[in-house]
Amino acid sequence: MNAALITRRQTLLLSALALASLPAQASAPRRLPKALWSFQTGARVVSSLVAHQGLILVGSDDGHLYALEAASGRLRWAYRTGGPVSGTPRVADGTAYVMSYDGRLHAVDVASGQPRWKFATEGERRFEARGLHGSQPRSQTVADPFDVYLSRPAIEQGLVIFGCGDGKLRALDASSGALRWSHDCGEVVHASPAVAGGRVIVGDWASRLWALDLQTGRELWKFQAGVDALMANQQGFQSSPTVDEALGLVFVGCRDSHCYAIDLRNGQERWRFSTGASWVVGTPAVQDGKVVFATSDSSLIHIHEAASGKALAQQQAKSYMFASPVVAGDVLLMGALNGSLEARDWPSGALLWTWRTPAARANRGWVLTADGRFNTALNFASNWREAMALGFDRQSSVGSIFSTPVVDQGRIIFGSADGRVYALG
Repeated sequence: MNAALITRRQTLLLSALALASLPAQASAPRRLPKALWSFQTGARVVSSLVAHQGLILVGSDDGHLYALEAASGRLRWAYRTGGPVSGTPRVADGTAYVMSYDGRLHAVDVASGQPRWKFATEGERRFEARGLHGSQPRSQTVADPFDVYLSRPAIEQGLVIFGCGDGKLRALDASSGALRWSHDCGEVVHASPAVAGGRVIVGDWASRLWALDLQTGRELWKFQAGVDALMANQQGFQSSPTVDEALGLVFVGCRDSHCYAIDLRNGQERWRFSTGASWVVGTPAVQDGKVVFATSDSSLIHIHEAASGKALAQQQAKSYMFASPVVAGDVLLMGALNGSLEARDWPSGALLWTWRTPAARANRGWVLTADGRFNTALNFASNWREAMALGFDRQSSVGSIFSTPVVDQGRIIFGSADGRVYALG
């Protein structure tokens, strides 16, 4: 994309990842921690991590699901799929469930790394549209390079529920992988479903938020957010929903540049907040009666009263944010695409410390400005043909943090587009 188009439409709206409802985690340090270990995979890591009984489970775009020892980073096992593992695993009853770009949901034994079963969908794909984000020629269908995540499964009542690029939301028997039900959403589903009150909540790339019956997959309600018929830029639920059952609300961001609070029972909008043409792709976090979410090209962290939507705090960051916010005690953790992990005070959002990847510190090719912001005009010098995808890869070369961090035994662990998993503490 050329700089003029970006400035005019703010189309490079890079935001974060795809997790289901995230509880508060153990407390994170308020002072800059030391690097404890790192583990090198064979490709970028956009998957978020799961801590389970001393292990860290994480996917890599090199096609593997890895199990690492949380204390040392030592490899316990690596399970190979047939495509990039851009989804976050879910663990239940000793089994890790994860999606791969090979179009299969894999069930893997956590202790051994051996497969239990695989389920083949009709195939994975990224969201695509003609003239996407203002790309040229306008008649060309373009796959969205910013569609980086795959759906993380939800586990409930013996069911594994997950979305797919084939437009289906499916529920499988967790033990056998047998199909229990399937719902055709009609467009890519890379958001991760949330389950609450017997309902499965998930959004698709046509900006529809669905509520389905957990046992049957029957539609209960559907909420329509904004659609962009011009360049498909301001549309799509890449964000995964968070449910606060006490409030009876579903919180979800959208690429139509809003954060929504939707009534869990009937799908009616309770409140919305406009971010001013900046995507909300990360999963909103709800803690202490507050909801926090981050934006893409405006690089803002918003903290609102959950029940009413009243704005409480707003903090300016330096980079687009795809990773979901994590509240860890009195610290808010936030990964960013400029290769930095930020720790902020909760609930004010004031910056405490910043850690940067080695690639971000090296800043080869001046991907970043001197103060750590993206050189957008340099990175995206054209909007013709493959220039958008190449520019996105150039940005990611600084070790973009798409991965949502996990806090385990005082360690902050997360992945990076430089292919490494890092542990700080």
